[in-house]
Amino acid sequence: MEILKCEGVKKVYGSGGSRVTALNGIDLSVDKGEFVAIIGASGSGKSTLLHILGSVDKPTEGKVLIDGTDLSKLNRTEAAIFRRRKVGLVYQFYNLIPTLTVRKNILMPLALDKKKPNQEYFDKVVNSLGIADRLDALPNQLSGGQQQRVAIARSLIYRPALLLADEPTGNLDQKNSKEIIDMLKLSNRNLEQTILLITHDEKVALEAERIITVEDGCIISDEWRR
Repeated sequence: MEILKCEGVKKVYGSGGSRVTALNGIDLSVDKGEFVAIIGASGSGKSTLLHILGSVDKPTEGKVLIDGTDLSKLNRTEAAIFRRRKVGLVYQFYNLIPTLTVRKNILMPLALDKKKPNQEYFDKVVNSLGIADRLDALPNQLSGGQQQRVAIARSLIYRPALLLADEPTGNLDQKNSKEIIDMLKLSNRNLEQTILLITHDEKVALEAERIITVEDGCIISDEWRR
């Protein structure tokens, strides 16, 4: 089942002599349950692509569909609601609310919609990520690796159609980096979560089952590893 489709996605910034083409005709299809790494050097366009897939930005040309929704047809408010409910976002900076406990940070997306969590699913997520014993702690009482696990749990709590992880190991040492990648792989396998991992690190990309390489705003290779 196709969960993501990009058709001729182009993104241009500026005009005239300052015109920059960040994406130049991206065609991409991802099925439900895939674990895909998008790799590229700084300035390759991978972060621009992530912002468009996360409905934070809109393409200059082309179309993006996530779970059947055409993102170009959403206004700013609709895009924010769609992002919260359908797209999980994990960044290298954890973006946790320091005054809230781990439990409340994880449940924040549901609280914004005044929805109650599915306790069975909540327990499955926090147990899978190894943070069930830290639910009453504050973020400053956690290690960097634990904070990133909380950020991943928060991104999963709405059962999003797509989880976008933007350099999620960028602030972590080698041991914690491996643990976070293992957690993402576990989420992909046990929760059937579709994941797009954005990275410049080839070692991290090699953990995915499919590697898409972006250069100068274009996809130059799309390789399956299984």
